[in-house]
Amino acid sequence: MAKKIGVLALQGAVTEHLQALTKLGVTATAVKVPGDLDSLDGLIIPGGESTAIGRLIREQHLEEPLQKFYAAGKAIFGTCAGLILCSTDSSHAPDELRLGFIDIEVERNGFGRQVDSFEALLPFEGIVEPVEAVFIRAPYIRSVGNGVRILASIDDKIVAAETDRVLVIAFHPELTDDLSVFEYFLKKVG
Repeated sequence: MAKKIGVLALQGAVTEHLQALTKLGVTATAVKVPGDLDSLDGLIIPGGESTAIGRLIREQHLEEPLQKFYAAGKAIFGTCAGLILCSTDSSHAPDELRLGFIDIEVERNGFGRQVDSFEALLPFEGIVEPVEAVFIRAPYIRSVGNGVRILASIDDKIVAAETDRVLVIAFHPELTDDLSVFEYFLKKVG
């Protein structure tokens, strides 16, 4: 039976994530309201603007359902802004949402502004070939807590990390034809 993966569809690169999953033979669905989480095997929280997505999560009453989804042991993948939202990061403003799915501290816009965006071929632990990585106003991970494995770094800045169920990356895998990071996430889904 095909895995069913949701993409949080409040803001950001939703369509591109859905298309990447479909190319891999996965049943992909947009998640906009709490009920959309019910039959999913995993969830992607895509890039976009973390403050805006956090506000929309609260407006759509998704914070508690997302916490329950995580507590149920489901796999979660945060890309760019999704990395920020999945973090425990304590350096944010009190009104900015952090879901606390992975024990990391984050530097928002860590590589600079939009004009500082770049692409790189990135060695990635657990993936044989270097990954095509597109960094757009990307965060990086300042530090990781217990049980968090570092998967990739660039210029001594951590850009990918994981726990058994949570994968976070600072770049946009949906903007290339390289589906290897999506395939890596799907192994977590089981």
